[in-house]
Amino acid sequence: MLIVLSKTYSSMQKEMIEKNAILKLTFDFSLMIIEYCEKLDEKKKYVISKQLLRSGTSIGANSFEAQNGESKADFIHKMKIAAKEADETQYWLMLCDYAKEYPDCKPMLQKLEEVAKVLNKILSSAKRKTH
Repeated sequence: MLIVLSKTYSSMQKEMIEKNAILKLTFDFSLMIIEYCEKLDEKKKYVISKQLLRSGTSIGANSFEAQNGESKADFIHKMKIAAKEADETQYWLMLCDYAKEYPDCKPMLQKLEEVAKVLNKILSSAKRKTH
């Protein structure tokens, strides 16, 4: 019985991600980050890899958590955290982009720009609705 429930839960969550633009973007971005960090680990770039993995996947985790916010203020707060994590992720990716002998990260920088734009639109819209 528990297995059936967990499969149902997973399909409900998958559906939620597919139907929500920011969740889809951040989930796909998190998968890109995971793959990139695995490449960094292969090159023994562990410190940057850990930082990037944490901040890059945190964008989606906070966006996901915001969907069940206790209030509009809680939703906005969690989305602001996601935006801050996006800024931090941009910093780490820029370091990777400028550092010698690091794998190409330009596709992630482009995807992150798209994520940041959507986050900013969500935040500005949510703030307008509270005033």
